[in-house]
Amino acid sequence: METIETPAQETRTNRRGRRSRQEILDAAARVMSVRGYAGTSMSALAKETGLPKSAFYHHFESKAGLLSAVMEQGAHAFFDAMREAHRNPPEGGTPNERLRWYLRRTGDVMENGEEFLRLLLVLVMSREAAEAPEALQTVTTVRDEGRAYMAHMIRSSFQDAGEEAAGRIAETLAPFGMAGYDGAFVALQSDGGTTVSAWMDQLADALTALGEGMVSAA
Repeated sequence: METIETPAQETRTNRRGRRSRQEILDAAARVMSVRGYAGTSMSALAKETGLPKSAFYHHFESKAGLLSAVMEQGAHAFFDAMREAHRNPPEGGTPNERLRWYLRRTGDVMENGEEFLRLLLVLVMSREAAEAPEALQTVTTVRDEGRAYMAHMIRSSFQDAGEEAAGRIAETLAPFGMAGYDGAFVALQSDGGTTVSAWMDQLADALTALGEGMVSAA
């Protein structure tokens, strides 16, 4: 005789399913950020979560599909945190003061999103996830959105120079700002002597000096 679940039993089953899916995503983010995509096996993930391999294939059709879901979840969390961190920016102050405000909060997001950023940079610098095109598309999207955020921070900081000048400064300096942000993250992984706020202040000082130089030369 076929067993039919009651609504209450079905709800509990769905909750267990959502919980196991989230456990898998969280474990994959932790392990892949350390071992990389190629170095992460389903066996390692099963050991990390205590779930059978069948649970992984129930939720994700392949390891590539799992990576895509990990990157999508990480990107949403990262930019949600960025938007929250940048609420209520200062209206007054110098360009340097405003840019320091933005970048210090961006540094806080960096520290809280280390796993995601570490995996992101691994995928940027390697070809090990060629079988996961959706994940690589997420990498491209994140990089593009990151540059847009950097441009927004710079533009807002130089708003007193006028809309046209602020836009020109932001467009010119956003790639350098992204390079500085990436470099600060790499430095934090290898050198515990400098705080993220110190790196962000130095980046703000450099961007401010370059931006003010562009204003003077105009």
